[in-house]
Amino acid sequence: MIDKYLDYLRYEKKLSDNTLKSYQNDLNSFQLYFQHKDICHLNPSDIHKYIEYESQANKSVATIAHNITVINSFYTFLNDEDASIINPCENIISPKKGIKLPNFLTEEEVDCLLDISLNDAYCYRNKAMLELLYATGIRVSELTSLKFINLDLENDFIRVIGKGSKERLIPIGDVAKKWLIQYINEYRPELLKNKKSDYLFLNNQGNVISRVGFFKIIKKLCQEKNITKNVSPHILRHSFATHLLAHGADLRVIQEMLGHSDISTTQIYAHLVNEKLKKDYEDFHPRSHKN
Repeated sequence: MIDKYLDYLRYEKKLSDNTLKSYQNDLNSFQLYFQHKDICHLNPSDIHKYIEYESQANKSVATIAHNITVINSFYTFLNDEDASIINPCENIISPKKGIKLPNFLTEEEVDCLLDISLNDAYCYRNKAMLELLYATGIRVSELTSLKFINLDLENDFIRVIGKGSKERLIPIGDVAKKWLIQYINEYRPELLKNKKSDYLFLNNQGNVISRVGFFKIIKKLCQEKNITKNVSPHILRHSFATHLLAHGADLRVIQEMLGHSDISTTQIYAHLVNEKLKKDYEDFHPRSHKN
């Protein structure tokens, strides 16, 4: 039944491989715990025992809440397949998750990171990738999988295929466009090494650059520039959204560009902006408690 459910998620819901792997791991752990029981006939008490078991294993609140969501979804699927199967999670309340604010770079830190010494074709590739990442807020997997067919530089858009194979159009600014065109016209042929590739960004073998490879590039740049924050490609996505919101962009527009299916996911950036406003007030207002 788990395999059947995963096939449903893969082919009907078109979930990504990473999401499917996460669901599979959660359900395999669930099945292992109840290996001596028929999981099609569990009751709420069984689910509470499983939650307690997960808590004692020092699983985080977020992890446990995610497990419950996956298990609940699984039983909803089973019930649709066979109405005699009762969902034991139906009235289970997930543990409350505190708001965990994502890290982001200040505008000054972004300027520092993107101020790259341009010595060779690899530097121009890195510059184009970073500028495009910050200009569009796309995921690093979407960045590394970009092909020429995804570009509409005449109308200043790129087309990306996000989670769940959902397509979206994202505007690209003049600065990112300039560096992208320069990389494509002048430096990408050098990286291609007489090979053929539809992908935009290539490694030193002339193949598509990997997410891990790009992550290492960012880590090295941060070390060179003494940026002490734990910087990953995803932090530029957070920075993109936070800076847009701080400058007055509409939350719904940011949601569309980020490819979030739920506005609540995007609202986390409002918390970031509010936290910064509060900190600036405390730091600079003459009658704040700090002063």
